[in-house]
This record gives sequence, structure tokens and C-alpha cells, in this order.
Amino acid sequence: MARSSSGIVAGLTVAALAAVGFLAFQAHANVPDDLGKPSGTVSAKASAPKTPKAAKKDPNALPVPSGTGARVVYSLGTDRVWLVGAGNKVKRTFKVTPGTVDPAVGSYAVTSRTGLTPGSDGTQIEHVVRFTQVSSIAIGFSAAVDGTTEAPDPGKKLGGIRATRADGDAMWAFATVGAKVVVVK
Repeated sequence: MARSSSGIVAGLTVAALAAVGFLAFQAHANVPDDLGKPSGTVSAKASAPKTPKAAKKDPNALPVPSGTGARVVYSLGTDRVWLVGAGNKVKRTFKVTPGTVDPAVGSYAVTSRTGLTPGSDGTQIEHVVRFTQVSSIAIGFSAAVDGTTEAPDPGKKLGGIRATRADGDAMWAFATVGAKVVVVK
């Protein structure tokens, strides 16, 4: 009995494959000659992609989404800051050197500012704009008075996000207490 049931299964399989092959042949034989070719009614310009696949995203472009209205946008992934004015217009963008402790992604407000003070790493800093704390470590933007923007000691827990002096001046003028700060990935 085992032989007869396996013979039936084999016969059905052969019949099914033959039927599929026949249907595929018929479908292929009835394909119009112009299938897959551009039609005369659609211009090449209209069907071309809007942006080339090889186009690279502008590293200075404001991250989307990053909120609305006047705000400071800080990207953890690119270590870049944007000062965004009314109408979503970028007034300035610049690279920064992050501390060893990052803020969480989210929306904050500037909580305090200090004109000149020693940083937690011992460097004299100016134009400190703080916007949050992580485990009692203040997180904020600043500029070293000596102009350095070197990476901090990875063995220390530091929340200072360092900018050049010129960029620190721009941040100081833009981000007053209560100003919105948006942290993105």
C-alpha cells in the first residue's frame, strides 16, 4: 500500500508541474511586444527620479523633525548645533565637541547662563548655556576661553558641549533663559 500511495503522490506532482509549465508557456506566448518599454505618452523627464540615488544628504541640513519655532537644535549623532530663528530659518550651524555625558533626546529649555567660570574639567570657560542635568551633572553649551575644543577625558563625567569662541558668542546671544533646546539623535 505504501508503494501505491507514493506512486499517486508522484503522479500528481508530475501532473501539477506539467500544468504549471503549460500555463507559463501560454502566458509567455501572449505577452505584448511593447510590455516593459516606455510608452510614448510619458516623458523621460516625468518618469525620472526627483533626486539621484547617489545624492548625499547635506550634513549641515537641519534635522527633520526637530520641532518648530525659534530653538537650538543639538544632534548627538553629528555633534552639530543649529540656531533656528522664526520661520524655521537657520541662523547659524556649527560643529561642537560633546562632553562624556549626553542628554536624552527630547525638548528642553535653557535653565541658566554664566558668563565666565571654571569648567568641571578645570578649563576656564565662557558663555555657558545650561539646559538640563543627567545624574546631577549639568549639561550645557560653552566655549573655552583659550579657544580649545579638544575631546574631554573619557574617564571623567563631563556635560560640557564645547564650541569655538565665535560659535559660543553666537549661542550666548541667541539662547537666553527659557529658550527652547531640542536634542535629536
